[in-house]
Formats: sequence, C-alpha cells, structure tokens
Amino acid sequence: MDAYAAGVSDAATTIKVLLVEDDTRLAQLTSRYLEGHGVLVTVVQDGVEGQNEALRRQYDCVVLDLMLPGRDGIEVCRQLRSRSDVPIVMVTARGEESDRVLGLEVGADDYVTKPFSPRELLARIRANVRRGRGQVGPAQETIQVGKLVLDPAKMTVMLDGNPIDVTAYEFSILRALAQRPGKVLSREQLLDLAKGSADLSFDRSIDVHVSRLRAKLGDDSRSPKILKTVRGVGYLLAGGET
Repeated sequence: MDAYAAGVSDAATTIKVLLVEDDTRLAQLTSRYLEGHGVLVTVVQDGVEGQNEALRRQYDCVVLDLMLPGRDGIEVCRQLRSRSDVPIVMVTARGEESDRVLGLEVGADDYVTKPFSPRELLARIRANVRRGRGQVGPAQETIQVGKLVLDPAKMTVMLDGNPIDVTAYEFSILRALAQRPGKVLSREQLLDLAKGSADLSFDRSIDVHVSRLRAKLGDDSRSPKILKTVRGVGYLLAGGET
C-alpha cells in the first residue's frame, strides 16, 4: 500500500507516515484508522525494505515495529538515526522497560506497547510530527545560554559556533531547559514540557534522552558542565559560559 505518491502535492499540514509492521491484519487496521483521520500511510512488512523506504522518500514519521523479518526494528532504528532525523515511534509487543529504553537509546523518539490504542498512536504521531516541524507552542526567539544557541524556528542547536545534530524530541527537552537556565526541572516536568503528557511516558525515557544529549554536546557524563543532574530532583542547564 503506497500512499506516498498520493500526498506529495498535498498541503504542508498533511502527515505522511511509513508503517513498518509485519502483522498484516494489524497493519491494515492501523493504516485504516490513521487514513480515516487524514494521515497518508505507506506500509512495508520487512525491516530491510522499511529502512530503504524511509531513506528513499521523505516521511513525517516512521512507525517501526520492534520484531521484524529481514532486520529487527532496533537495527533499523539505529541505521535510520545515523542518516536521518525523521521522528521514529517504536512499537513493541514487550512491556519490559528494558526494551523501551533500548529503543530510545538507539534513537527512537517515542514508543507504544502492543496492544495499543490507535487513538493513542495517532496522538503520538501528531505530537512527534509537530515537534519535527517546530510547531510545538508559540513561536520563540533564538535562545542563548552561554555558548549554547537554540533556534526554535529552524530547530537547530549550536555550541561554540558548531552545529549539533539533535532529534525533535531532544530539541524539545533542551529548549525546555534552556528557557529556564539554572533552574532544576524534574523528570515529570520535562516529560510534560517536551511531550505535553507525562502520564503517557516513563521517567527513564528522560534519562536516556539527556544521556544522548550529553554525548552530542561533548559533556562529560561523570562530571557534566552543561546538562547537570541534581540527584533525586532532576536536571538543569548550567547558565553562563559553558
């Protein structure tokens, strides 16, 4: 089912989703629901094909099953994230936190656990697409904290004049902290500010994203100077010179 071609000339608000799911019945039911809410869906059922399709065409979001023939979702996610900043929502039949954390660690922006509500999946897709398009909240001026500069309009991050490649979700977390330099934000607050719904995630997801941000910013995880941890409370972005 290739809905991509049908939507290339649509308005910029149209959402184009690549659904990588090998369960034919679930893929049909999910795509039917999403299409009923104005989403253009392309379905592929193999990991290798899904990876190639995601890199061949421009999608607003990739919904990626964890267990796939050809190449599993973890490896597909890792490969995509090394070459693309497309929002990725991981789908897993496993409810263990370790599987969710692993998905986030290799670059997924969000996740849903089977069996999932199509309505929840749609909400997550829309939220991640809004972040990817820089449409979360009111327009913001450039934010500067020390040598760190964020441009919400362009969704770009610069550190000491050098560009830093971040995902839309990572940008949302960093922006929430940069708007409140020196102030400690709890995991719950960051979840709420970055996603708008803290009850639909779990605390360790923030830890994973902060860890990835530190690595990208070159911040020492054992003694961070930029993204600091306040034990038992949360995180803060150091003010002043970084």
